[in-house]
Amino acid sequence: MSLACYKCGKAFSDSFKIMVSRSDICPNCRADIRCCKMCQFYDIKAYNECRESSADRIVEKEKANFCDYFKIGSGANDADKARQEALAKAADLFKKK
Repeated sequence: MSLACYKCGKAFSDSFKIMVSRSDICPNCRADIRCCKMCQFYDIKAYNECRESSADRIVEKEKANFCDYFKIGSGANDADKARQEALAKAADLFKKK
């Protein structure tokens, strides 16, 4: 599994696969790494946007947190990608030619 930042999409080195501390940030865009959007359980369609039913509710999904259930994920969410693609297509419709 290739790990990349949820915000800028830049790939991480393999050292992030082992352990991620709360203070780790993306070296490219400085986004927090130990956040909901980088977790395997993050899912915008799930209740509280988390598939782990025992996890506490976290409001700020892009901020570092102390969730006990955090497991580093790919940082890429299919729903987020689809949303970004749809927004890009909509923006293309209104570009002046």
